[in-house]
Amino acid sequence: MGDVDIARVQVAGVHDLDEARLLCACGVGWIGIPLRLPVHREDLSDDAAAAVVRGCAGSGSTCVLITYLERAAEIADLARRIGVRHVQLHGACCARELTALRLALPGVVIIKSLVVRPGEDASAVYAQVGRLAPGVDAFITDTFDPATGASGATGLTHDWAVSRDIVRLSPRPVILAGGLTPGNLRQAISAVRPAGVDCHTGVEGAGGRKDEVLVRRFIAEAHAAFGAG
Repeated sequence: MGDVDIARVQVAGVHDLDEARLLCACGVGWIGIPLRLPVHREDLSDDAAAAVVRGCAGSGSTCVLITYLERAAEIADLARRIGVRHVQLHGACCARELTALRLALPGVVIIKSLVVRPGEDASAVYAQVGRLAPGVDAFITDTFDPATGASGATGLTHDWAVSRDIVRLSPRPVILAGGLTPGNLRQAISAVRPAGVDCHTGVEGAGGRKDEVLVRRFIAEAHAAFGAG
């Protein structure tokens, strides 16, 4: 726990296997599959998600279940159903449930979100780190949208100084998410120094599907920025 290899780049949100294979071909390390969402509509069914996971096997990319479920039994059941061992939790999952999840799904890699709200400082977010760090392998900072109530895939950035402080204080690696695009990624990495970065809407075309040109630009910017660090 806490010593897993964190992908430099995660791209979240795929509609089907073709889109996932595009991300694999571009060299995306982790492919996020959001399911059981309180605000956004899901892009694919459980069966389609399982097909994506099977189709990406051996590609060098790892599929990650992104979910707002809070109970260990439900999370483990869904992870087994689609065939993943990496889960990213955006719900209010307590330390007890994290421990239960490890027992229910041996070998699971747990990434827990830390949602940054407008005007919030690092101390408010960091209060969660002390409670949850023993049960997770990494954190991911993301942005809350007060207009929609969404705490992921908002297309909004947050105060990167908050994420920078979390990176400095956290005993676990921190992934940066929230409104990242090829255009702002170098600045974001320079400001925060995260272990990895995540994007969703920032590499999508007008139709809402991943745009190969944008994905490749995002990866190139990430490699350049991390290399410069």
